[in-house]
Amino acid sequence: MIEHVAIIGAGFSGTLQAINLIRHEGPRATLIERAPVAGTGLAYGAAHPSHLLNVRAANMSAFPDDPSHLVRWLEARGVEHAAASFVPRRVYGEYLREMLGEALARYPDRLRLVRGEVEDVTFDADGATLQLSDGTLRADAAVLAVGNLPPHDPPGLDPATLSSARYKGDPWDPSVPEGLSDGDTVLVIGTGLTMVDVALLLEARGFGGRIVAVSRRGLLPRPHAAGQDWDKIRERPRTKASELVRTVRARAEQIGWRNAVDELRPFTQPIWANASEDERARFLRHLRPWWDVHRHRLAPEVHARLQALIDRGQLAVRAAKTLGFAEGPEGIAVTLRPRGQDAPETILAQRIVNCTGPLGDLARSREPLLQRLAARGVIRPDTAHIGIDVDNQGQTIAADGTANANLYALGPMTRGAFWEIVAVPDIRTQTWAVARRLSNAHWVGGEGL
Repeated sequence: MIEHVAIIGAGFSGTLQAINLIRHEGPRATLIERAPVAGTGLAYGAAHPSHLLNVRAANMSAFPDDPSHLVRWLEARGVEHAAASFVPRRVYGEYLREMLGEALARYPDRLRLVRGEVEDVTFDADGATLQLSDGTLRADAAVLAVGNLPPHDPPGLDPATLSSARYKGDPWDPSVPEGLSDGDTVLVIGTGLTMVDVALLLEARGFGGRIVAVSRRGLLPRPHAAGQDWDKIRERPRTKASELVRTVRARAEQIGWRNAVDELRPFTQPIWANASEDERARFLRHLRPWWDVHRHRLAPEVHARLQALIDRGQLAVRAAKTLGFAEGPEGIAVTLRPRGQDAPETILAQRIVNCTGPLGDLARSREPLLQRLAARGVIRPDTAHIGIDVDNQGQTIAADGTANANLYALGPMTRGAFWEIVAVPDIRTQTWAVARRLSNAHWVGGEGL
């Protein structure tokens, strides 16, 4: 019987897991967080006031069974046209923290928050022992809700050869916009959503210098537009990448590219689950950048600010590969090879910010807990090396291929099994389902139900 669940990480995934265990009247939970603030994670806790959600509030409820929950919360606070608004991410963080605070206050016997670092987890016939930096904790099951891992270092870059004042490997480092002058150049490696956050943060802090954003293809996230109703497809498209592209292109000509992408939402996880390893690899190699910029869009206001930076020449977006980095007294000389060219170029940057996106490969992870679990074979990477291998119920898979009945994983690190598991609508469904599974094991007393 599962009577106590330890949840490692109190970001979005971990917070919702804990709250949903209460909502399902399941086992008691201990939520463990090493950061000073619980309930938000990086996406909503480290955001600048100008950073907005990339999804309208109508689709950002924390609960799949209560889709208007966030809208009601916003309306109670005087937000007009709440359903259609792209609210600040900090406001969404307040929404999450308030829910967690209410749950802790109302159910002190069923939910507690522990501040600390989980250094290791071991398992025996009676459950799990979590080794914290200042003690141990026993539980019947554990849930890894570690969120996104820091980005990997770009090709040609050895952080040991660069000063921390010049190279920012963490795009959420508070010092990213500090100490710059208007004559400086900031090189942002990556052109996705995190780059947009960094560029707008620099603008908001008054930086008047040059920003150069570089990625292999130089693709930028597309903007949202006003929604419309249309006759959606009812059957799952075929998984072969080339056929899927043809299907989306044909639909885009009929209903617009946004609708053509959005109508795939109910099918993306089944498409991924039914794709072969070769089909997944081709998608990741050739189509992932295009999928990301069309699927994960910008609020219209954010897109307008970004375009204004480009139009006035402050932000330049380049399609290029980084080759080398050499720091000198005036900055870091970055050698690039522009896409489609053989001859390299050099850019002198006074600051470099790594916005290449979250790391998912366990073999490259520097997270001590994940390193220890992987080294002992408790967990293993998925076949695409983009996360932790789990089954369709969220149970982690050991090195020998067996499912761990008392160790689950949630959120972006399960993308290898589900692919679409980085946005709120997908994670809220996953946490709800795992909480229900754990609650069934609590009430029925079964293992691995």
